[in-house]
Amino acid sequence: MSDDEVRAFLEEQKVMTIGTIGPNGRPHLMALWYVPEGIGMTGWTYAKSQKAKNLERDPHATIQVETGVQYHELRGVMMECDVEMDRDAKPYGLALFERYAGTLDDSVTAMVEKQAPKRVGLRFKPTRVVSWDHSKLGGAY
Repeated sequence: MSDDEVRAFLEEQKVMTIGTIGPNGRPHLMALWYVPEGIGMTGWTYAKSQKAKNLERDPHATIQVETGVQYHELRGVMMECDVEMDRDAKPYGLALFERYAGTLDDSVTAMVEKQAPKRVGLRFKPTRVVSWDHSKLGGAY
């Protein structure tokens, strides 16, 4: 995919899988909501979660966003990222709920404000991007 196609794909999808390295040296994979920012993205998670602890120890992650069921439908983006953690998680939560719930009302804002002290913001800065779109193969595999 071109950079423009990657950006459009990330806008269209809603869930990424984040891979961090756990304390035993094995990959730790989890689903996570995200907000696209060009080819990068942001999200948030509980500060006590395993992925947050892994990122505190090693601020690198591989993320993947994918779609499709049949081979000719498969599309996706994999990114190796440097990850910045931010203890001021409220802006990340507001951006997430605006994307997933639409307009923020007072009850959603209050809920985010209540959750934010328990969470950390995550900023994913890609260092390598790989994408695929099997619909472009024209049936030749």
